[in-house]
Amino acid sequence: MRKMLLVTTMVCTSLLMSCQTNTKKTDETTIIAKTDSVIQSDMNDLLLEDNVVQVAVKSKDHSTLVAALKAADLVESLSKEGPFTVFAPTNAAFNKLPAGTLDNLLKPENKGDLANILKYHVSLGVFKAADFIDGQIIGQINGNDVKMSVKNGKVMINGATVVASVPALNGIVHVIDGVLLPSPSK
Repeated sequence: MRKMLLVTTMVCTSLLMSCQTNTKKTDETTIIAKTDSVIQSDMNDLLLEDNVVQVAVKSKDHSTLVAALKAADLVESLSKEGPFTVFAPTNAAFNKLPAGTLDNLLKPENKGDLANILKYHVSLGVFKAADFIDGQIIGQINGNDVKMSVKNGKVMINGATVVASVPALNGIVHVIDGVLLPSPSK
């Protein structure tokens, strides 16, 4: 009887551990979509083998971000090991900027300003959407901080909404509907 109880316990423990492993694997490889089904369907083909830059490159909604990363010479840096949390504005987010702003930033003489803005969209470490708390302050790699808001399951960063989250080989990409602009230096 004791031997049978031991075997049953081992089998149950093994099954539970197997379920936990499968759940974890699913959480790491699925895309968490918040609201935007177009972005969601575009991102479904991505593999966890892609780094944060490759995630953006494969998304038709992030061609402006990719062009900006290239212009600021940040592609190689963000392709490294990381880990990085990238808040990735969509093309539509860049279109909300005042007329001429993006064109001006993409000029070679404004490379430093562009790099500063793009670095304001990147944190060291991996912050999943479920980990954010209302009022949380996160340091960005440009030296400035951002403020997270969480209300009714909606995650926002400095007023821009996180519409989807995509795990990557070297971090995570949170798709956002606005461009984050750091406060001017004093």
